[in-house]
Amino acid sequence: MNTMTYSRTASPLSGEETGLALELKRRSRKLAPMTAIVVGHFVLFYLAYSGMLRTVTHAILPQVVNVTFVAAPEPLKAPPPPKLVPLVQPKQTFVPPLPQLNIVQTEPTITMPPPQPRPSEPAPANAVPSAQVAPPAPPQPAAPKMVSGVEYIRVPQPVYPSISRRMGETGTVTLRVLIGEKGTAEQVTVHKSSGSNNLDEAGRQAVLRALYKPHIEDGKAIPVYALVPINFQLG
Repeated sequence: MNTMTYSRTASPLSGEETGLALELKRRSRKLAPMTAIVVGHFVLFYLAYSGMLRTVTHAILPQVVNVTFVAAPEPLKAPPPPKLVPLVQPKQTFVPPLPQLNIVQTEPTITMPPPQPRPSEPAPANAVPSAQVAPPAPPQPAAPKMVSGVEYIRVPQPVYPSISRRMGETGTVTLRVLIGEKGTAEQVTVHKSSGSNNLDEAGRQAVLRALYKPHIEDGKAIPVYALVPINFQLG
């Protein structure tokens, strides 16, 4: 009793389970491609969002390498060989020899005219040859003498050089002056320097511009030498 009841109740249940299993298997087969597509899109979206897709793409795809071809330099051209120029020898022209002439060298002769007879003059009885007397030489002027002091008509007015003033140069220059007959300085030289060329030249110019009283001897003005000191001092 129990066995028959079990078989009756079991046969319809196993048929339903078999139908459900077949239905689930058919549906799973239909849903499997869609599920794979959805999962694939989800994975791609996740990879793109997280930045791993770019890394995977760079790792899978081959890297692009830029190759630049450089043209080889042209070989240097060899210089052209030098041109050979044939030498042209000048034609030798025959020059006939000149005929030799016999030249007779003759010494020049000078013919003197015959001497003319001179009229005879009677010689004086007491003839004495006259001696030529040379004229007396003019007297040489005496050199101007040196005088101890001079008198001024216009005293020397020296100009202190500006460069000597800035440099603080001082000193006394003694000048040897030749005073002419008219009282002017005809020649001025440095007898004793002051130690500065600028002061010496300033003193010499001042003595040249001065006017002196002529030196009189025997009622006549004569040129004389005199020593004139010029003192340069800063106040």
